[in-house]
Amino acid sequence: MKLRHWIMALALLTGCSKEKPTYQTTDLTRGELIQSVTATGQLNPVTNVQVGCQISGTIEQLFADYNSPVTNGQIVAQLDARSYRANLLQAEGELASAQASLKLAQINAARAEQLFHDKLIPQADFDQAVATLQQTQAQVQIRTATVENARVNLARCTIYSPVDGIVISRNVDVGQTVAASLNAPTLFVIANDLTKMQINANVAEADIGGVAEGQAVEFTVDAFPNRLFHGQVVQVRNSPLTVQNVVTYDTVIAVNNHELKLKPGMTANISVIIARRPDTLKIPNAALRFRLPDPTGTNTPARAPAGAGRKRGERSPTRTVYVLDAAGKPQPVQITVGITDGAATEVVAGLTDGDKVITSSTARPTTATPANPFSPTMPRRF
Repeated sequence: MKLRHWIMALALLTGCSKEKPTYQTTDLTRGELIQSVTATGQLNPVTNVQVGCQISGTIEQLFADYNSPVTNGQIVAQLDARSYRANLLQAEGELASAQASLKLAQINAARAEQLFHDKLIPQADFDQAVATLQQTQAQVQIRTATVENARVNLARCTIYSPVDGIVISRNVDVGQTVAASLNAPTLFVIANDLTKMQINANVAEADIGGVAEGQAVEFTVDAFPNRLFHGQVVQVRNSPLTVQNVVTYDTVIAVNNHELKLKPGMTANISVIIARRPDTLKIPNAALRFRLPDPTGTNTPARAPAGAGRKRGERSPTRTVYVLDAAGKPQPVQITVGITDGAATEVVAGLTDGDKVITSSTARPTTATPANPFSPTMPRRF
């Protein structure tokens, strides 16, 4: 009988025991907190001029190459102009012939007018002389236009730089034939000023709401992985870009490239600074996600009172976190949060420096059902 009493007492003690939970905590500290939007983009010159050719021909000479500095009006290429020069000479000859015909027609018209007044020729002959004069005048005008067109085509054989800048691309070689049929072929690409560049970044639609003109930008390029460059948002374009059902918006970022280290075409990994707090109280985001388990063993998030600390149509800035009191027990505290960088969040109100907030627990309190010593599964020893 004594053995039976000992078994029953041991079973009751085992069933009523509780496992004491342990909590992982962190002390709140102050520091800089930056909320940013990340994206990628490509560096481009602010003014990128494509120098083309309006006529067809063979490249006879090139006066500029890659990285050549050029000025406005400088000759950069010369086409073979022999055929266009011949066209100009032919047009000038036809104009001279038309002008000679005009002089003859003017003399015939004056003579016909005098004879008509003397009633020596009929009205029809006078009208024919006047019509011939007008026709030759029109022919002179047509030949003059032909000469001007031939002169313009001859001048187009010489290619000039339209801006001051540097050649970043040369697409032709000496002896190559360019054909300007439907569109003008591109001979050179000239960047106006490489000391001032821009980034065309594709910002996702989920982040574009926080991006505005005038915001500071930090970015890196693969060529200088240990250096941080700076820029500024100058334009957020409203035209959406959709690629494989992903909507982005082109954001233009101005960059000062006075050292000429950044080159066109480089890929920039940018961070648009949405908000910056130089010295603010920070709480780990893990503490915002932590919830005490309820007696059923499930985590039930504690919610702020309806409408607390928010305007209509906005999300509530009030969250519930847990801190350890002097006895080591978790206590819920409602706080007001601000900006976040994804790892930590700004605490506007509700906590102070040094408070210990719970980020996780290593064990959960459990309550076991007392074992029945008279259960059929329990071994009976008498």
